[in-house]
Amino acid sequence: MGRAYPGSDESMDDAGMSLQATMTAMGQAARQGAAALRVATPDQRTAALHAMAAAIRGDAAAILEANAKDLAKAGAGGLTAPMVERLMLNPERLEGVAAGVEAVAAIPDPLGVETARWTRPNGLDIARIRTPIGVIAMIFESRPNVTADAAALCVRSGNAVILRGGSECIHSNLAIHAAIAKGLKAAGISADAVQIVRTPDRDAVGAILSGLDRTIDLIIPRGGKSLVARVQAEARVAVLGHLEGLNHVFVHAAADPKKAVEIVLNAKMRRVSVCGSAETLLVDRAGAKALLPPIADALIKAGCELRGDSLALQIEPDMKAAVEADWTTEYLAPILSVAVVDGVEGAAAHIAAYGSGHTDAIVTEDEAAAERFIALVDSAIVLVNASTQFADGGEFGFGAEIGIATDKLHARGPVGAEQLTTFKYVVRGTGQTRP
Repeated sequence: MGRAYPGSDESMDDAGMSLQATMTAMGQAARQGAAALRVATPDQRTAALHAMAAAIRGDAAAILEANAKDLAKAGAGGLTAPMVERLMLNPERLEGVAAGVEAVAAIPDPLGVETARWTRPNGLDIARIRTPIGVIAMIFESRPNVTADAAALCVRSGNAVILRGGSECIHSNLAIHAAIAKGLKAAGISADAVQIVRTPDRDAVGAILSGLDRTIDLIIPRGGKSLVARVQAEARVAVLGHLEGLNHVFVHAAADPKKAVEIVLNAKMRRVSVCGSAETLLVDRAGAKALLPPIADALIKAGCELRGDSLALQIEPDMKAAVEADWTTEYLAPILSVAVVDGVEGAAAHIAAYGSGHTDAIVTEDEAAAERFIALVDSAIVLVNASTQFADGGEFGFGAEIGIATDKLHARGPVGAEQLTTFKYVVRGTGQTRP
């Protein structure tokens, strides 16, 4: 008898298979699932998504019971408060998970869409058409909703997916996956299209990074800096990186004071544990004496700790003094670093030095300053007069997201179903040969 893993009724290697062999077999099954999804009709994929959502609702009691096991383990294991907050499910959040799957079902099917078409002088008709990537491996930490979001987006885009969540949420992930598999089967879609790694063994990550005998086409890591760094360093297949959210809000001298307070407060405190939460406030030196005090007062009253540079401390001496590490820390907590900078150029320089290329915002009524900020700040998402908390695929109209991509190739920003496609050229002729 082989090893048994949490949440599993059977051993991973009862048949005497090594972990690598078991994982490779999973990749081969996923490849078959991808082939089935590729030829399914848009209506079939839509029906599968609705069936997945219904199954999540139908299995709510089992999913919440599994989540309670993870939360109990997290409390005993000393998991940080932001990580526990990310991990926690309740009836309202689980309904949001199911509704998110339905939101993905409602978006247009991206497959088969012509993105360009032209005719050459020799009569060849050339079309560029969206197609699935194939098999995607998703490695993520602590958020069980990612299991459903990733599965839904991959089904919508015709990709199979192998899910490997963190050990801290293994019971929740397995329970959600069981509901997803039930929904796929009910819709007549092979459950091989959505696979989940049932072991918390970290060697499973290494197996995925090997490419599973060339069955994986793309790896998407979503988690802390160390996870993403390991994936990018060791993966033998393409990686779509999702770095941490070292997000900035720059309050320009021409900002509306009331708007600045509301935007900064929301960007930081609406939900501190999400990747769109602001971690650094930059204030224009030309307006800092007037703009910073009311912003700081609102944040402090909301329970946020402020850590300022020397110029910020001169204006708000009750702040703690920031250290160098503060500018590169994703707090995911009610803590905000504060720096006073010289105009748009100073803000852009600070963001270039310390940011992660995720999401950055400017608050200003000066249109020229806003356009200059947009031109200078090279981040996946740049906002003008809006909270960084809008860094979310659902808010972009994508139904859900696999994450916020901070790479510059293939996809950038919120990754929805369309961003999980590639393309092929279809060339139609009438007998042409090349001279």
